[in-house]
Amino acid sequence: MRFRSADASSASVAAAEIADERRRAIVEEIPRLRGYARALLRDRDAADDLVQDSLERALSRMANWTAGDTPRHWLLTIMHNLFVDQLRRAKRHAQAVTMISETIDATATSPQADRLVSVDVFSALQQINPERRAALVLVAVEGLSYDDARKALGIPAGTLTSRVARGREELRSILEGVSRPGQPG
Repeated sequence: MRFRSADASSASVAAAEIADERRRAIVEEIPRLRGYARALLRDRDAADDLVQDSLERALSRMANWTAGDTPRHWLLTIMHNLFVDQLRRAKRHAQAVTMISETIDATATSPQADRLVSVDVFSALQQINPERRAALVLVAVEGLSYDDARKALGIPAGTLTSRVARGREELRSILEGVSRPGQPG
């Protein structure tokens, strides 16, 4: 009997250590989660809320995280699913889903040309379809492979490829209109 309680105690300590390791790995991903959330929502407060909701869900479901894997893909999948749920909820309540908020005034007032280009790209990115934006941000901004992005979004490879291609096309079209304001875009 004493051996069994010692074994149970050792197992309990080991499980606690694993949980602590997982929590640390999740915390290390917070900056990337914030970046992805801000790219999706463009509203700092809404993005922070999405990050917090994602972290709460992840911490409550750590057993679903496959051992040995980096938490990034798992966390991005959670965040994406929460984002899609928010979009669906807004549609159900017949509210207009507007993802574009005021431009970031500190960035917009910067005199640097490359900073202004970044504002134009970011602003244009907010104008494209949310599903295409999510796919494009994961592949082009977060640098995920198509396979990892497909898994994070829970969509087939062909759908991801299509969304990225159409998102790039839509983004290019918007940016051409920005760069030539007098001409139709």
